[in-house]
Amino acid sequence: MYLKFEGFPKNKDANHLINFIVCIFVFLQFMRKLKNEELDRKSIEDFKVSKKLPLIIVLDNIRSLNNIGSVFRTADAFLVEKIYLCGITASPPHKDIQKTALGASENVAWEHVDSTIEIVKKLQSKGISVWPIEQTEGSTSLDFFNPKPKKSYAFILGNEVKGVDQKVINICKRAIEIPQFGTKHSLNISVAAGLVIWDFFTKTKL
Repeated sequence: MYLKFEGFPKNKDANHLINFIVCIFVFLQFMRKLKNEELDRKSIEDFKVSKKLPLIIVLDNIRSLNNIGSVFRTADAFLVEKIYLCGITASPPHKDIQKTALGASENVAWEHVDSTIEIVKKLQSKGISVWPIEQTEGSTSLDFFNPKPKKSYAFILGNEVKGVDQKVINICKRAIEIPQFGTKHSLNISVAAGLVIWDFFTKTKL
């Protein structure tokens, strides 16, 4: 589509600009949301056999069931390998988890364990690199975190009030900090999970 505007000065650059604006306007006028059936979504069976992101999420005593469900939903979106639900962290099935998980808890592998420390030690013994997502001395900014190829990782996300338990931090070599520039320096755990999972996904190029 190319329109010639006779009423405007005979200036090619001006005519190109006008056409560009018109094309953008037409595009925006006809842009529409995709329907669910157009999203190329995997079936539960396809999801379970798909290659997974080499990332495990450890939830350390999360109290909000809505937050737990949101983490499941994000984990489903980016093919996270597994979620460990530790301590007081509730397990599916539960209606309040389902509100935000929207069925993702049926797809993503998960396991409930009593002790965060014990599961962290178990993962470390398997050669998995375990990183609390926390503000610590000597933490690595998320900007500068670079996962190694063919290496498996685990991220620990902590309680909404207390964060990752200090005893858990004590057995980890390094931590990732999400840089923040406002007055709170505090993110909801489901938001933090979304940021670090997406960052890991983009850096590993699954």
